[in-house]
Amino acid sequence: MFRFLHSADLHLGKPFGRFPEEVRGSLREARTALIPRLAEAARAADAEAVLLAGDTFDSESPAPAVIRQALNAIAADPGLAWVILPGNHDSLAATPLWERVRREAPPNLCLALDPQPIALGDAAVVLPAPATARRPGRDLTDDLDQPTAPGLMRIGLAHGAVTSFSAGEDDGPAVIPPDRAERSGLDYLALGDWHGQIGIGARTWYAGTPEADSFRHARAGAVTGAALVVSLAGPGAVPVVESVATGRRDWRQAEIALLPGEDVAGRLRTALPLVVARAVTLLSLRLEGRLGLAARDALQAELAEVGPDFLHLEADLSGLAPVHDPADLDRIDRGGALRTAAEALAAEEADPDRAAQDSAVAAEALQHLFAFARAADS
Repeated sequence: MFRFLHSADLHLGKPFGRFPEEVRGSLREARTALIPRLAEAARAADAEAVLLAGDTFDSESPAPAVIRQALNAIAADPGLAWVILPGNHDSLAATPLWERVRREAPPNLCLALDPQPIALGDAAVVLPAPATARRPGRDLTDDLDQPTAPGLMRIGLAHGAVTSFSAGEDDGPAVIPPDRAERSGLDYLALGDWHGQIGIGARTWYAGTPEADSFRHARAGAVTGAALVVSLAGPGAVPVVESVATGRRDWRQAEIALLPGEDVAGRLRTALPLVVARAVTLLSLRLEGRLGLAARDALQAELAEVGPDFLHLEADLSGLAPVHDPADLDRIDRGGALRTAAEALAAEEADPDRAAQDSAVAAEALQHLFAFARAADS
């Protein structure tokens, strides 16, 4: 029996630039701790090695501290073997990066910088297909066909997309064929690139990212924030693959439909996902339905109230259609310049001939006008 941990797409050093600084700091902190958590998961599963299938680093020029801290974490458990493969974000084109990693690598780290087999003890051999560039332009897994000594379990290690994942009819030579494991006589093919965990047949798996980094996979329902424990009983045996949780930040997505006349604040509170650890949860809400100005104002106030519970809360209100209630306009003003402006904005928002962006601008201006009037009355 040979058991190892398969992971990929750590993206150490990812900046998360679109988030506020406090959120960026929390997300970077979670990634910094990834290698110790993977080592812990490997030890808990009695695994002998950790295979990282590309994009260990987020860029070809990570900060020196990112590199050093990763290598120090690997060195912390000298009895656990690590194999790191360059991916499209940290390809072999990043010569200074890999020269530095090679120079500072601890003894328990093997760098898969060429297609030469890497022995893992007396039982298994890793056949790597390192990414030569961000877009290598050919299927690098052709190199996995090379022969190895009899009796060894053959483990392929690669980074890229398989043909069956693409919507195109002819994807060209750069993609990995989904039957690569069978073509090349592999007992297991460890893949990176897709951040959602998924199996492509019994012998081929994407590990997914061990720490989620976007809402995209949450919307698709894909498993993220996990790694794979792979057990091989011997050459030719079907691998036993088990998912183990490794993530510390929870990315959630939810859709909420609202109707005119509802208690929107109460509806929002009951519809929020049941998340215990909100302080480490990023939540993306998509709100749909029809609301008047007062109800929309109450909704925004409730979002502002519950937002600090979460590490990050963002809400897309573009799916909310307006309901033009004269009572809402009366709360702005019953006459005069403000009422004239409010009616003009309401007409622009409801005009089907206006561009969607212009209607959205009018809607936002009308909502601000309503909030201003409400604040003046209080």
